[in-house]
Amino acid sequence: MRLKILLPFRVFAEKNDVLRIVVMTHGGSFGILPRRLDCIASLSAGILVFETKSDGEVYVAVDEGVLAKTGSSVLISVRNAIGGMSLDKLREAVEKEFLQLNEQEQRVRSVLAKMESGFIRRLVNFHHD
Repeated sequence: MRLKILLPFRVFAEKNDVLRIVVMTHGGSFGILPRRLDCIASLSAGILVFETKSDGEVYVAVDEGVLAKTGSSVLISVRNAIGGMSLDKLREAVEKEFLQLNEQEQRVRSVLAKMESGFIRRLVNFHHD
């Protein structure tokens, strides 16, 4: 199979001669072998595993996304991906990445809350005038 992992602004990985792929869906893990029928699946955040003769098993942490298998081509489109390391190091990298995202998300939510409260104050003042 040919596997292509796409991020919003670039191609994360492109591999030929993939023997098998295992992804996480909202219903559990989902395996794909070369002769599987064409399909589409909604992916949840988790570890994607694929195997090639030359690289063996490769682990990639992926965010939510979509998988589409057509013929021998498998396209996976996700928001974020981390790979190129052992499973133990991958876990540490994912934890660090999610902590950074959580801190950024908290800052964004704080700014949005301030904007919303300012908008509501102005709306109340406008209504009273």
